Amino acid sequence: MLNTTILAALGTTEIVLILVVVLLLFGGKKIPELMRGLGKGVKEFKDGKEGVDDTNKPA
Repeated sequence: MLNTTILAALGTTEIVLILVVVLLLFGGKKIPELMRGLGKGVKEFKDGKEGVDDTNKPA
């Protein structure tokens, strides 16, 4: 619910400004790497939250 409130408070101009700042800080080549790492982190978090662990799986 908090995420929805924050996104509702941001307008198009603010979102574009944030994206431009991120692009300037990290550059075009680093952004795909950052997103890939973020995706892996979220996947690992979800797996950990569900109790999925490679060491517990039978071989």
